[in-house]
This record gives sequence, C-alpha cells and structure tokens, in this order.
Amino acid sequence: MFEFLFGLPLLVKAMILGIVEGLTEFLPISSTGHLILAGSLLGFTGEKENLFNVAIQTGAMFSVIWYYRRRIGSVVRGLGTDPQAQRFAANVLIAFLPAAVLGLLFARYIKTWLFHPLPVAAALIVGGLVILWVERGHGRIGRQHRVDSVDDLTAMDALKVGVAQSFALIPGTSRSGATIIGGMLFGLSRRAATEFSFFLAIPTLIGAGVYDTWKYRHLLSMADLPLFAVGLLLSFVSALVCVHWLIRFVASHDFVGFAWYRIVFGLVIVGTAWSGLVDWSA
Repeated sequence: MFEFLFGLPLLVKAMILGIVEGLTEFLPISSTGHLILAGSLLGFTGEKENLFNVAIQTGAMFSVIWYYRRRIGSVVRGLGTDPQAQRFAANVLIAFLPAAVLGLLFARYIKTWLFHPLPVAAALIVGGLVILWVERGHGRIGRQHRVDSVDDLTAMDALKVGVAQSFALIPGTSRSGATIIGGMLFGLSRRAATEFSFFLAIPTLIGAGVYDTWKYRHLLSMADLPLFAVGLLLSFVSALVCVHWLIRFVASHDFVGFAWYRIVFGLVIVGTAWSGLVDWSA
C-alpha cells in the first residue's frame, strides 16, 4: 500500500526518521518502536539503518544537555565538593546500571526476536494499559508524593527507576514511559519522574550509541556523513521542542492520552497486518 515510500531519497528518509526520533524519545510512546515502524514503512531496515537509529538518539540526548546545561554544569562543578551534586550524579549512575548490564547480556537476542513491528505493537498495547492502571492509582492518591524533586531521590529510588527502565529494552515499551510511569509508581511526583527520566537519558543514550557505533564500525563510511548529520540535527531540534513542551505539560496534565494513543496505534498495526493492508514484514 505504501510502496512509494520505499522510493524516497535516503536523505528524505533520514529527515523523517530524525523528526520521528526527536518527537518520540521523551514521550511515553516508544521512540524505538516508532523508528522500527517508520523504518519498515520506508524500507529503511538492516544493520546500518539500525546504527543510524541509535546515532540519531544521540541528537535527542544533546537536546537534554542543552536544555539543562546550567543544572548539568553546576553538578559537574560540584562533584568534588558539593554533597548534593555528588548524590545526584550517583543516583543517575545507579539508575543507569540495570539496563546497561541487561542490555549487554541480552541485546543480541532482543534485536533478533523483538525488533519487528508486531512485537512492537504488542508492547505498545500492554504499555498503554499499564499507564492507565498507574494513572488511575495516581489519581486516587492525589498530589501527595513522597518525592517532589529529583534532588530528593534516595539511592533506592534511583535503583527502582533503573529497574523500571530495563523493561524498555523491549522495543515498544518506551524508555521514558518506563522511567516516568515507574517513578510515579514508586512515589515520585509527575514532574520529578519526568525530569529524572530526562537526566537518565544522557548516560543511557550515550552508552547505547558508543556500544553500537563500535560494534558496527565496519559499516561506516564518509559517504554516510550527510545522512547521519541531517538525522542528528533534526532529532536535536525536534527533541528540544518536545522537552520544552513536556515539562509544561506535566504540570497540569496526566499521561492518559498517551496511553490511549499507544493502545489505538498498536491495534492499528495488528489490524493492518491481519488484513494484509500493510506488509509489516519489510
């Protein structure tokens, strides 16, 4: 049905995927899942294409560094003397470790068996149902939270959020969704969970980018530079807009709308695959 998408120039595909990555990385709707689906529709699949997807996540990560540059700068300057900065940095590191360890152990199996449209659709639907369940409980609790700021997190809070992030190794789950909703489930306020998810993205995306770039370094060539540069730039810009918007959104809104989006989107994928309307095997 969408065969014409296969014929688009590679640079146009890179632009589309860069925007998709930037707009979805920090929303609880799974950027990896959307990239897999978009790549399938565009005929943009394979090892080099997977490396491109990891690379443009770096652009989204740089948007967080830029947006929180003053906070990050103060933490870096205070690492030697400021206990609060040391605690914050330690919490980010603690939260990063579970997914890093599990990713190293199981990445090959996950990419082989789960990096396909239908497993993504299943994860989108299940994740949407989980968000609805957590938001329902969060609404009953009201605005009484145990942790109102990222500076108030304990090491155990960070570890719990890190374990929640590990579920995002399953494509379609959403790294930001797992950390934000997991954080809320463990007593963080919506804003604290969202901001900690942003900061946790920095080591997580850097780690994934370095690992995959080294692993697939034999696929890289100077001819790919314009493709990667365009994807990174558009990912950075669109993610910066998204981060700015999301921080204001969570001040007065819940994530129920994103949950229903996930569920409907997942069902559309399953329905189009079952009817033969879209060949998601590409």
